[in-house]
Amino acid sequence: QRQMCIRDSDYKHMKKPMGVFQIRNKSNDKILVEGSTNMEAKWNRHCVELRFGNHRNKVLQNDWNTFSEDQFVFEVLSELDQKEDLNFSEEVKVLEEMVVEELQPFGERGYNLKP
Repeated sequence: QRQMCIRDSDYKHMKKPMGVFQIRNKSNDKILVEGSTNMEAKWNRHCVELRFGNHRNKVLQNDWNTFSEDQFVFEVLSELDQKEDLNFSEEVKVLEEMVVEELQPFGERGYNLKP
């Protein structure tokens, strides 16, 4: 679980995990579920967009503005083993679909848009 956005100086020295994560609003437990071959970079992009007020997910942006940054946490749900010889992009996509199917982060439960 990570509460704060990552500073550039810290980011350069971090392992770049692949898998599925959620951004969870601690105030209402709504979540955004996403997969990425570089979860830290994706989380950092969300932070930048939210801080500048131009996140593509307007409901998430509104809650960020309402509840404040400290009410949101980044949580890794499932991480891929990078030692295997896989098509990581495809594996992340399949893993993300499975997690979204299980958690159903739509409407009152989350920020994802229904496919």
